[in-house]
Amino acid sequence: MTVRILLVDDHPIVRQGLKTLLEAHSGWEVIGEAADGVEAVDKADRLHPDVMVLDVTMPRMNGLEACRLIREKAPGLEILFVTQHDSPQMMREALEAGARGYVVKSNAARDLLEAVEAVSQHRVFTALNRRDSVNSY
Repeated sequence: MTVRILLVDDHPIVRQGLKTLLEAHSGWEVIGEAADGVEAVDKADRLHPDVMVLDVTMPRMNGLEACRLIREKAPGLEILFVTQHDSPQMMREALEAGARGYVVKSNAARDLLEAVEAVSQHRVFTALNRRDSVNSY
């Protein structure tokens, strides 16, 4: 079964890098991209992805607010934050907003594939910048 992924980040180069990593994985397809939270909510509604890879800090609507709105409309969609914020507090806020996972961008090359795999199977995956803080359950 194909895992359908929506990428949301306000930086095109970041989206391209994430897309390259994700599409190298057999069975995963990036079905769309968005540059802010407003576009993320719209595309989640129209494209029906299985997993959304979402940034926190974006124009028009931040990722936390977008996550809350998407969670109301599409409770089965799994959301993975990939963000620059290496913060336990921000990670808690993301999970409370309805995300299933949280990865720091500086470690995306190391953690992204494992994180998408976990959240696509409805498991929690969290990883801050310290290697011993990775959790998947």
